[in-house]
Amino acid sequence: MRSPARRRPRSGVPPSHLRLRDLGSEALAGLLQRPGRSALTLLGVMLGIGSFVAIVGIAQTASGQIGKQFNVLQATQAYVFDVGAAQSSSPTVDFPPNADAQADRIHGVVAAGVYWTVQFKQAAVSAHASGFLASKRALPVTAASPGLLAAAGVKLVSGTLFNQFHETRAQNVAVLGETAAAGLGITSLEGQPAIFIDGQPFTVIGIIASSQRLPQLSVGVTVPESTALRLWGPPAHEQAQMLIHTTLGAARVVAEQAPVAIRPDNPTLLKGAAAPSAAQLQRNVSTSLNTLFLTLAGIALIVGAVGIANTTLVAVLERAGEIALGLLGGLIGASLGVVAILAITIYRHWTALLDPRIVIAAPVAGAVVGLLAGLYPALRASLMEPADALRR
Repeated sequence: MRSPARRRPRSGVPPSHLRLRDLGSEALAGLLQRPGRSALTLLGVMLGIGSFVAIVGIAQTASGQIGKQFNVLQATQAYVFDVGAAQSSSPTVDFPPNADAQADRIHGVVAAGVYWTVQFKQAAVSAHASGFLASKRALPVTAASPGLLAAAGVKLVSGTLFNQFHETRAQNVAVLGETAAAGLGITSLEGQPAIFIDGQPFTVIGIIASSQRLPQLSVGVTVPESTALRLWGPPAHEQAQMLIHTTLGAARVVAEQAPVAIRPDNPTLLKGAAAPSAAQLQRNVSTSLNTLFLTLAGIALIVGAVGIANTTLVAVLERAGEIALGLLGGLIGASLGVVAILAITIYRHWTALLDPRIVIAAPVAGAVVGLLAGLYPALRASLMEPADALRR
């Protein structure tokens, strides 16, 4: 009898009906099989993506704060220039002695003051300490009316600022910037320390740390306008000008009204102008910041990719089957980056700014980084013989 014919095996393999739940269980089992390696791979993606999101967010936030500061200064600052002095044959100051009070009467003015830089042929400032004169220093000397110190927004460290009393009597008093005081060896106002400006003695009555609108005040010497006129006369090499601090949005209107309010007898001697637009400067600073931070973010991302590639390569050499953790690391890293941005902005009292597209794209970027980082190890694995892979 003929033996029964054997049933030929089907040429095709029936498709797998693995459910999504089973697939997740298998993936989780693969992750937990080597937890140390999985944790290191995940950490690499988290650090790379988290650093990228945090750095980009901080760059955008810092740029926003810079723009905010520029806009506030531009909208609350005006100038009045002494154009009559430029047309005069001899040095003169066309601002009257009561220019501060006249400007203060304009609606929208917070504070106003006249100033100019006193020019000397050589370094003219020295300090008197412990019975001898210190070496002379080339410090900027600014002649100013009392209102200028308020308009410039100076921050007083110790002592006091000169006022209308000192201005009316043209007293030899001076206010030093903190940097200038340290350079002259003046650390305290006890004992009424004195400095010499072009050989003239001045009592230091105050030390300031910063000036928001006139940075030169924080690194030099400021004396009353009337005292400078008495000792050295009107400025010969530059015009006097007035700085006006206004309420928000009033700068342009105040600049138009100031010449008439200050010199109603001859307003053509003065010319008002609002603060020049800082839009281009703001764009340049923001672009530089973004370039710097994006470079740092790119480096952080590369570091994360190298870490993943290194871990995956080791895994391939030991076992050809390894699961990429880029997507999960991207999710966690993006979350940590957002938390870091919020922490920094809350501490600095800033308004957090972050393009939502960055947060959405971060997990995708993590998956792409994971895939690209695992491309070389995968190629290595594809070239291995099955027998060699089993032996490894």
